[in-house]
Amino acid sequence: MRVLGVDPGLGTTGYGVIDEDTFALIEAGVIKTRANTPIQERIKKIFDEISSIITEHRPGVLVLEKIYSHYKHPTTAILMGHARAMACLVCGKFGVKLVNYPSTRIKKSVTGNGHASKHQVQRMVKDILRLKKLPEPLDVSDALAMAISYCYIEKRGNRIKDRL
Repeated sequence: MRVLGVDPGLGTTGYGVIDEDTFALIEAGVIKTRANTPIQERIKKIFDEISSIITEHRPGVLVLEKIYSHYKHPTTAILMGHARAMACLVCGKFGVKLVNYPSTRIKKSVTGNGHASKHQVQRMVKDILRLKKLPEPLDVSDALAMAISYCYIEKRGNRIKDRL
């Protein structure tokens, strides 16, 4: 099965598709929108591009980071929420399973440290996927980390279920 990780942002949305069994990178990149464009056009662009990725690669699951809001930056969380809602809508439209993990669980599953830096996550993603260079920008490595964490968490969960 293919797994799609999405790091939603109104300006830059990172995405990455991997194969769950082989940890092979299928595709990764960013969707960029311009700040001076009306919000409905920005959201539509993200929706259309994620829809195209799902149509082309047929992932069985889309993984998002659970939303987090810092009291000092509520506007950032609201703007990210717009892009995040779009990812949820795409899942509904295409019947793709939606999974949400807290950022600390994603970081722990990829690096062993729930409070790892973005650069530590980026280096581990490179190693796990056997990439020749670091996945950039950080939005891409974050999205790939989400996809990888799903594979690790699900495989561990299935091993536990098999023992019962």
